[in-house]
Amino acid sequence: LYADAGYQGPRFQEAVTRAMGQLEVEIVKRCDVARFVVLPKRWLVERTIAWLNRCRRLAKDWENHSRNALAFLRLASIRLMLRKLCNPA
Repeated sequence: LYADAGYQGPRFQEAVTRAMGQLEVEIVKRCDVARFVVLPKRWLVERTIAWLNRCRRLAKDWENHSRNALAFLRLASIRLMLRKLCNPA
């Protein structure tokens, strides 16, 4: 699992372990260079978030319960995966 530097710490690691078992978490940190630098693995996260934000239901937080928001996030992720699997262009 790739995560931003905001998610480092023992509480996040414990929550991930509790939810998903033995999953390796890699924190991708920004470098201190003032110019633009492509960070390895970070573009994967940013690209995926951009794809998910194209779903209108996820662009704004309309849901009253977090389980509803999680369900729509999962549906959008499944939709993305199916499109990638069915259209390997």
